[in-house]
Amino acid sequence: MTALILRWLRPTWYWMTFGVTCATIRVLVRYRSVMDACGLTVPPSRWRLALARVANRPVPEARSPRILRLRPTSTGLVLRLKLRPGQDAFDFSASSDRLRHSFTLHNVVSREVRSGVVELRMTGYDVLKRVRMPANPPPEVLRVPVALREDGEVHHRDYRQVPHALNVGATKSGKSVYQRTLVAGLASQRVALVGIDCKNGVELSPLARRFTALADNPAEAAELLAALVQYMGRVYEVIRAEQRISIDLPDAEITADIWDLPAHLRPVPVVLLVDEVAELALAANKTEEIRRDQIVTDLVRLAQLGRAAGIHLEICGQRFGSELGKGITMLRAQLTGRTAHRVNDETSANMAFGDISPDAVLAAVQIDKDRPGSAVAGDSSGGWCRIRAPHTTLRQAVDICNAHAHRTPEIPELEPFRPALPARVLVGKVQPKTASAPAF
Repeated sequence: MTALILRWLRPTWYWMTFGVTCATIRVLVRYRSVMDACGLTVPPSRWRLALARVANRPVPEARSPRILRLRPTSTGLVLRLKLRPGQDAFDFSASSDRLRHSFTLHNVVSREVRSGVVELRMTGYDVLKRVRMPANPPPEVLRVPVALREDGEVHHRDYRQVPHALNVGATKSGKSVYQRTLVAGLASQRVALVGIDCKNGVELSPLARRFTALADNPAEAAELLAALVQYMGRVYEVIRAEQRISIDLPDAEITADIWDLPAHLRPVPVVLLVDEVAELALAANKTEEIRRDQIVTDLVRLAQLGRAAGIHLEICGQRFGSELGKGITMLRAQLTGRTAHRVNDETSANMAFGDISPDAVLAAVQIDKDRPGSAVAGDSSGGWCRIRAPHTTLRQAVDICNAHAHRTPEIPELEPFRPALPARVLVGKVQPKTASAPAF
């Protein structure tokens, strides 16, 4: 009875108490038969066959990969295998579903550790059913834990490794919660947050105390992007002046980005968050079309040149295809990171992963509507995984941004776009009477 209660209320405790022992015994007992049934064995070598023939012994059995290590974790088991000659790491990846059923575990993910060594991360229970982020050390600069992966590991959004990213998904799929979690994670760091929210700012304006600049309509967005391009040019002038290529400094590191600059000269990195990018790309008349072309051009310029200047893009939208007009596919090609929440059609998933991995497209289409926040995350290398972000309420994100409002840096080029902060309501003070709002 205790085991059943733990399994329902505290699956991690159940796994560490009862599940890990049973699963370890099950994997070790079934290992050879499962490898043989899944076609992950190799036939005996010629010298073993010849030796058996000379000694008049039975034909030796096929050989399974050698177990290097079996390590239990708080969410499952990690099985590291040494491949036999002729085996390929792709064979284990293709057999992951059969291994999951054979070992009676929730999920099996395969990855190549090094040449000849494969690691199977086996999850004992559904870690994405109720997301509980483990305690992590203080985050590094521009590296934020935003979600939990299906293998129990933490998924980080690392702007130093993946400078720009695309986040697509249908309404109520969890895009806003993912973006909210990202802003809350960046709020405590030395980072300038710049936002474009063409839904009149309803998503980002509550977090405005931590934003250096914020635009809530396409006209302001065009001016903001132009100012950001101007700021990028100024940063490149600083880098050029401090490249240290003179022969008088033979041991100095030559710099080509902001991270090799001295600390007192290093500009603050900038993260640009664009919500509903389609609103920036739509045009109803000639004037809006000119503005739209300028917006897309500036976004492409920032994506191509912004990384060395410490400018990173996080672009969100329900769709991101060529129907949005000229330059959109060029912009998408610059967005290395891809995150796809639940989508309404396969075409939307193809916009994110069609040029990267067909398997990721299929996984994005299969996301259940009853699991908001679930997504498929990948990058241009072809690797992908299923993730789910914790439910960060707007109140929690606002409290975090308000607590770190003093960290908001000032950038002269973006000062005209500094968000107007609402006055704080003081408890116990009598508020002046205002005219009642008209009925809708």
